[in-house]
Amino acid sequence: MIRDEEVYKIGVIGKTHGVKGELNFTFSDDVFDRVNADYIILRIDGILVPFFIDEYRFRSDDRVLITLHDIDTAEKAQNLVGIEVFFPFALSDKSREDVICFNDLIGFTVEGLGTVTGIDDYTDNILLEVRTDEGKQILIPAVEEFVENVDYDKKIIKVQLPEGLLELN
Repeated sequence: MIRDEEVYKIGVIGKTHGVKGELNFTFSDDVFDRVNADYIILRIDGILVPFFIDEYRFRSDDRVLITLHDIDTAEKAQNLVGIEVFFPFALSDKSREDVICFNDLIGFTVEGLGTVTGIDDYTDNILLEVRTDEGKQILIPAVEEFVENVDYDKKIIKVQLPEGLLELN
């Protein structure tokens, strides 16, 4: 069984393409191409499942059309739309320290604000969902410009937010 700590997220399966099971795959890391991987891992119903790659071709800097083994109809492909894609650290050219796993930040304290309760990664702009000490839910963009430091041992995130950002929540 593949465990969460053995993989990191590299993208999401988008819409289907054609009738033979081809999928649009939007990625944030093209590691599957750099290390000549035979497979990628999809999270299906909470379980990490390997899928062998039959072929792929780049459409842009962050998208490929990919065909996975045994996914040979539009109907089968449609079942994978919206599924998160992962890659194993063991096959990667990156170490765990090189990769920011935003889900690892859940439960961390955002200094002076509250606790990270979730990650909103449904768009290109990843947001930290923070519950303040007063019980209010706020969203903070997870960008380098705002995050000054992350202390993994103490589980504390220090941020420097632009004036007026919290008022937008």
